[in-house]
Amino acid sequence: MRIGILGGTGPAGSALGLRLASVGYEVVLGSRDPQRASSICADLARKWPNFELNLNGGDNHTAANCELIVIATPWDSAAAIVNDHTKELVGKIVVTMANALVRVGKEFQPLVPPRGSIAAHIQAEIRLSRVVAAFQHLPATELGNLTHEVDSDVLICSDDPTATAVICEMVAKIPGCRPLNAGTLSNALAIEAFTAVLLQLNVRYKTRVAPRLTGIPDRGDAG
Repeated sequence: MRIGILGGTGPAGSALGLRLASVGYEVVLGSRDPQRASSICADLARKWPNFELNLNGGDNHTAANCELIVIATPWDSAAAIVNDHTKELVGKIVVTMANALVRVGKEFQPLVPPRGSIAAHIQAEIRLSRVVAAFQHLPATELGNLTHEVDSDVLICSDDPTATAVICEMVAKIPGCRPLNAGTLSNALAIEAFTAVLLQLNVRYKTRVAPRLTGIPDRGDAG
């Protein structure tokens, strides 16, 4: 499967792209500046020479023509970028990992978008695509460090059961990650907002927090 990451040159997008490439996926980091994307891919290949990384840079149009799409732009530009590539995204699984947050003083606070969540807003913009909310809680620093496992559960929401299953399979290939089917896209609001709590814990305890839920048996599937 060829995965395109729109806005893939930021910390979250490049880290996720690196991690997915390290487990065998072909990944295209998309950017408005394809030279910057190619440069980042070259830097990652030099940093991790012991991994066979099928990781390439290109413009966002090239990334949007992949089989599966991840939106890794800041939350306030996510809807705009999918609108720019509506035709290329028809029928495809589109993963959003954005969180609508603002920092007020020393605290992070969640914002509520017009349709309740960034994921729901994107689904409304590209109605012929299959939107999935996932990866919101994975720290970019941990994703981008291939020397150790990520050690996190990944909550996955979508109104399309097939799309949920595909992303669960993808997450399960990342060492240390466990996919959890968290229901329909309406639950994305709570998942996105909870990121504010995790960031606050990072600041308070000077760490990199990732969620790990107890009481769910590891059955080898996402339920």
